[in-house]
Amino acid sequence: MVKQRLLQNAYRADWRPPLALRLPAHLFRRLVALRRQAYARGLLPVYRAPLPVIVVGNITVGGTGKTPLVIWLTQTLRGAGLRPGVVSRGYGGQARQWPQAVEAHSDPALVGDEPVLIARRTTCPVMVAPDRCAAIRALLARHDVDVIISDDGLQHYAMARDLEIAVIDGQRRLGNGWCLPAGPLREPATRLASVDWVVNNGGPAKPGEYLMRLEMTQAVNLRSGQRRPLADFGPVHAVAGIGHPQRFFAQLRQQGLRLTPHPFADHHRYTAQELAFDGEVLMTEKDAVKCRHFAHEGLWYVPVQARLEPEFKTALLARLDALRNTRKT
Repeated sequence: MVKQRLLQNAYRADWRPPLALRLPAHLFRRLVALRRQAYARGLLPVYRAPLPVIVVGNITVGGTGKTPLVIWLTQTLRGAGLRPGVVSRGYGGQARQWPQAVEAHSDPALVGDEPVLIARRTTCPVMVAPDRCAAIRALLARHDVDVIISDDGLQHYAMARDLEIAVIDGQRRLGNGWCLPAGPLREPATRLASVDWVVNNGGPAKPGEYLMRLEMTQAVNLRSGQRRPLADFGPVHAVAGIGHPQRFFAQLRQQGLRLTPHPFADHHRYTAQELAFDGEVLMTEKDAVKCRHFAHEGLWYVPVQARLEPEFKTALLARLDALRNTRKT
């Protein structure tokens, strides 16, 4: 509860943290800079994959919408004739051995919920490990891919990358602008100047940012697979165990739904009892991958589809094509 209140305050642009938080925040910022410099100067080892690596990450805590962008990227690259593979940390996974290959039917408790969602939506090869370099090696040993997408990993400097995409929440942006624990930043705001692209989830987008919108129009029943327009639902319970649950609730309200919100912690592991509400329940697709084994007829998930400006797709494919041509020579 204390952590949640601190995060809420951190995302208030007008909140000035107390001295007890500002002092460790200064230390954290300095350590982050020293660590990055150590990798840049070769003082710490860096693994470079033989294929182009695209990192999709953020510089804030609390969720920004990286996973829908990763799914969009895999679909876009496939549409361009490429063979993408995805690596991820597998946050929350309790597997005893790493790396782990992720399939659509994999257990989220072992490999993490987001990788399972990516595998289900894309059917691309997905490999997870706390050490993303090990995940890349395992992916290349098992699959014929020609580009690698890292789901998160902007701060994983042991992994060399060719392109960086930072995702920010269009509404909360960078909060009060302080680094942890006084604010929501994993790295200083100046880090955004060094990435290749900044994608703004939800807008309004500032100059130099590409706008991403997450569209939702229907729900899918966890048990039967039936699809149903959101407009057909009456009052519902809405469940979200994501980095920023209020975003999901706001999107449902924008669809005209009347709902009772039930926010949970990010990556929460649900029990059947927690979802035994009187009435129909709408949840995120990320939550749904953890609830299929006890799904009843009243549970529905709402898939989202990322939509990005055509100019971003053009810029991405042009840069990637140039990288691949350079590596061939």
